Amino acid sequence: MQAVKLHVYGRVQGVGFRYCTKIVAEDLGIAGIVRNDADGSVYIEAQGELTKLETFINRIKASPTPSGKVDKMIIRKIPPIDYSGFQITY
Repeated sequence: MQAVKLHVYGRVQGVGFRYCTKIVAEDLGIAGIVRNDADGSVYIEAQGELTKLETFINRIKASPTPSGKVDKMIIRKIPPIDYSGFQITY
């Protein structure tokens, strides 16, 4: 089990980014959270099997919503957290 935190920048708020991120995560069996940050970015904590996590990251980089656009993503490894599912937090 691997876990990462992502800070995603670009056109990522007001375009359904969090909702579509949740759909991608659930489709891949990724657990974690997604939320909007005050600086206009989106923060994600994600955990799962390495290959699924890599697929998740790639799909987020490509923007899970057609209206969004990712300009920059900062990825950091974190210790796994005991998540049950994937949640949108506020």
